[in-house]
Amino acid sequence: MMGHSHAVSGALVFSAAAPFLPPLVIGRPLQPGEVLVGVLLTAGAALLPDLDHHDGTVAHLFGPITRLLCRTVARLSGGHRHATHSLLFVALAGAGTRAGVARWERGLTDGLAFALLLLAVHALLPHTAGPRAPFRATTVGLAAIGTACVDSWLPGTGAWLPWAVVLGTLTHVLGDCLTRQGAPLLWPYGRRFEIVLINRTGNRFETRFLVPVMTVGTLVLAWLAAFAPTALTGMAALTGMAGLTG
Repeated sequence: MMGHSHAVSGALVFSAAAPFLPPLVIGRPLQPGEVLVGVLLTAGAALLPDLDHHDGTVAHLFGPITRLLCRTVARLSGGHRHATHSLLFVALAGAGTRAGVARWERGLTDGLAFALLLLAVHALLPHTAGPRAPFRATTVGLAAIGTACVDSWLPGTGAWLPWAVVLGTLTHVLGDCLTRQGAPLLWPYGRRFEIVLINRTGNRFETRFLVPVMTVGTLVLAWLAAFAPTALTGMAALTGMAGLTG
């Protein structure tokens, strides 16, 4: 899947989980601003497994600097779609985020939020064929504004940020299982798991059907999760009752 597709899928999964997961893992529902920011943070986290891809979305963020970073990660992890595309990586990313937030609190929260917002904006904004410098400046500027909002108005972000990272990275890994190359979910065990729905990255099914459907779903679910969460929880309860009575 393309980086844009991974970002949108991460945003979709967070939007769907926002009314249900936070009360279970942090003991409270998310505020509307947290839901909207969480959608973007999870979209950025959904790109983290591709830190092993020298020509992926992450690698193109800051040219030679990020390409070198991705090549280094690829060497350390065994190449593209190896260690970083496993359930172990998902668990380590979540645990590392949780430990970092516990140790450095706002510093780690703001730093990671800035990095994830950078990735999300870079993946979701349309790219032009012109000079890259203005686009990068816009990306950095928007990420900085988002981070300032997190720091000033969303002090509880650190409590649910690890779960946004888990949802994003897990969505990416499972999404790659829909492609012909699959993903080694149980790495270091080498078997790749796949249910091929996307024969070729960037094909018409992905770009003209899957991404538009996920985008619309994200917008609808994010709005409901932020401003009418009881509508989603009520529908889930009715569905559960119907299943029991059926």
